[in-house]
Amino acid sequence: MHVIPADVEELAGGLPPRDLVLANADLKAMAVAAKLRGDLVLGADTVVVLDGEILGKPRDLDHAAEMLGRLGGRIHEVLTGVSLLRGGSLVRCRFVESTRVAFRPLDASSISSYLSGINPLDKAGAYAAQEDRGRLIERIEGSIENVIGLPVARVITAIEAHFIGRSGG
Repeated sequence: MHVIPADVEELAGGLPPRDLVLANADLKAMAVAAKLRGDLVLGADTVVVLDGEILGKPRDLDHAAEMLGRLGGRIHEVLTGVSLLRGGSLVRCRFVESTRVAFRPLDASSISSYLSGINPLDKAGAYAAQEDRGRLIERIEGSIENVIGLPVARVITAIEAHFIGRSGG
């Protein structure tokens, strides 16, 4: 396995969240697959959605605090679009994994304390489930792997269903 960053400009809007994560996953996978004939390529994109609005990565710590304040005491959705394809082939599998995340009510002090312990600037929604330890998240409905980064179990199922036993698989 190799991690190869896709040199693409991600789409930032203009599509419903589910379509957007799939389009970005496709862009990433196709950019890398164009260089790797016969190899299985995975492209993925994850966003946090609150009331239909995509919360991307915060601009700065004030923006991160604002995002967490909006998420506090509410349920939001984490969407990951996955695009699997084999370079030089038309074999492709795409899906969107959705996980609902309920946050505890948050006050300014708890938000400040949380932000002092993580780097929120590279995280959609300004939080990291793997570093939460019960500070923000009250419950998760669905795949915690999806919230942490990639719905691995679903990716493995998709690979087995669409690529194992096919040419090069």
